[in-house]
Amino acid sequence: MHAVNGKQLLVEEHGDGEAVIMVHGLGGDSNAWGPQANMLSRHFRVIRPDLEGSGLSPCTGELSIDGFVDDLLALADSLGVERAHWVGHSMGTIVCQHIAARHPERTASLALMGPILEPPEAARKGIRDRAAAARDNGMIPIADALYQGSLAADTRAHQPAVAAFVRELVMRQAPEGYARTCEALAAAQAADLGAIGCPTLLVTGDEDGVAPPTAARDMAKRIAGAHLEILHRCGHWTPLERANEVNHALLNLYFHNHA
Repeated sequence: MHAVNGKQLLVEEHGDGEAVIMVHGLGGDSNAWGPQANMLSRHFRVIRPDLEGSGLSPCTGELSIDGFVDDLLALADSLGVERAHWVGHSMGTIVCQHIAARHPERTASLALMGPILEPPEAARKGIRDRAAAARDNGMIPIADALYQGSLAADTRAHQPAVAAFVRELVMRQAPEGYARTCEALAAAQAADLGAIGCPTLLVTGDEDGVAPPTAARDMAKRIAGAHLEILHRCGHWTPLERANEVNHALLNLYFHNHA
């Protein structure tokens, strides 16, 4: 565990070289990046924290996107990382966008998997309702709903181990930490995409209902020089559902931009 801003964060670290900091989404933790960490750690110093309230990082109070940003920058400072390649999934992409927009000197590149600018107004109430459901009924009903609703049909049919792992990730979250993370996401505000000037990759699935291709295309148009990839037969858990394609896209981003 690492002491950061008066709290304890679980952090996994492997490899040497330029730092890659991987930020999971709602319902995930450091394990959500397993396929990417195994590959990238051959070339880079891969750092995977559990955000406060997720995985094995306990929740100490109310959570917010700004709080996650502050914690990650403080973690980077504590690890001697001045500049990193930031990789985010889902809610983690919002966190990474704010880091890249506000702190360009800390950002070597940006990779956004299942990218979200901010929750649509219609979705914010549903996210808050999910927080209440976690507190009232625990995580199993939420894990079952996400198993059905956030994975591609092809993943459930032909990658049962991946589908089961996603369900397990969500089911093992502490209900209160998950609920407070829901509340942080429901209150999230968009970063200034025009302020992002680093090499940027966006990846989404053609069956991603949270980060649909139309929304990802709009985001890519607003970030100078951004590259968008849309993966077929893929839902919202991009790094797990299409691990090889995501790994290939990350290597292209890093080595083609002389990381």
